[in-house]
Amino acid sequence: MLTVVVITISLALVFDFLNGMNDAANSIATVVSTKVLPPFAAVAWAAFFNFAAVFIFGAKVATTIGKGIVDPHFVNEYIILAALVGAIIWVYSCTFFGLPISVSHALIGGLIGPVLFTSGPQAIFASGLFKVLLFMVLSPLIGLLLGFFIMLLTNYIFRNSHPRRVDSLFRGLQLFSSAIFSIGHGTNDAQKTMGIISVLLFTTGHLGDQFYVPIWVILLSYTMISLGTLAGGWRVIKTLGIGLTNLKPVQGFSAETAGAITVIGSTFGGIPVSTTHTITGSIMGVGMSRRITAVRWGVAGNIIIAWVLTVPGTFLISAGVFEIIKWIV
Repeated sequence: MLTVVVITISLALVFDFLNGMNDAANSIATVVSTKVLPPFAAVAWAAFFNFAAVFIFGAKVATTIGKGIVDPHFVNEYIILAALVGAIIWVYSCTFFGLPISVSHALIGGLIGPVLFTSGPQAIFASGLFKVLLFMVLSPLIGLLLGFFIMLLTNYIFRNSHPRRVDSLFRGLQLFSSAIFSIGHGTNDAQKTMGIISVLLFTTGHLGDQFYVPIWVILLSYTMISLGTLAGGWRVIKTLGIGLTNLKPVQGFSAETAGAITVIGSTFGGIPVSTTHTITGSIMGVGMSRRITAVRWGVAGNIIIAWVLTVPGTFLISAGVFEIIKWIV
């Protein structure tokens, strides 16, 4: 069993790395597209603040993932192994094709699939799942509305300022907003890997009678997501930073601020939200503040389709992987 646990933890860290790669775009797409930072400096900036989040937030999201969606008593190491393999397949495929998807929902769909097939609905906490599904819709909408209104407010405040002065000011402010969003991304997304490793350790008897998140799991998860961000998913960055709408520093600042408020607020509530959904909604809201046609809706449509398919896609893949594992062992 120990060998399976070690393999599963290793896969969880691979998943965490891919999470950072796909979600690097969430933190840096705007600063790259507005040319505030060159690409490699931008990923280094985001990776640093991803890891810095370890010193700021607790483990509420990790606890939700670990014991708030699926009853850990119905989980074993093979179910978690199948969940991770399914999520990794989905995330890697979407990153390869440049689609910014919710890595969080890939993990949740991957976990629910084999549990539902083996133990039925009794193993799923309906309230926890409802919270996740609700914020699957709410987080991009909140991001969109905040991005829209922050952009309108900023335009009003600086309506009499010279465009060159505004551009210069917001180049500096965008570094700050990008850092805050990267902190939010790090704390919400690293905690998903923390949660899945912790539930693995708990169900295999390595944590004792009480569920908790060990310090070494916290540090390792933050390190891997930061390294993934440093590697950068460049196709996804191009899709978010250039594909959705044209951005200037003032618009990048507004989008990142809206996204950071949404993600950090959700983290304090222990809600595992998608940073991808949130920043995409924020960028769309900023674009819509100019005019509806400023958003490239064809690109937005492709992204939304990938969002909708993520949970059922990983659900089915992970359930299939679990059947293969059962046949092997």
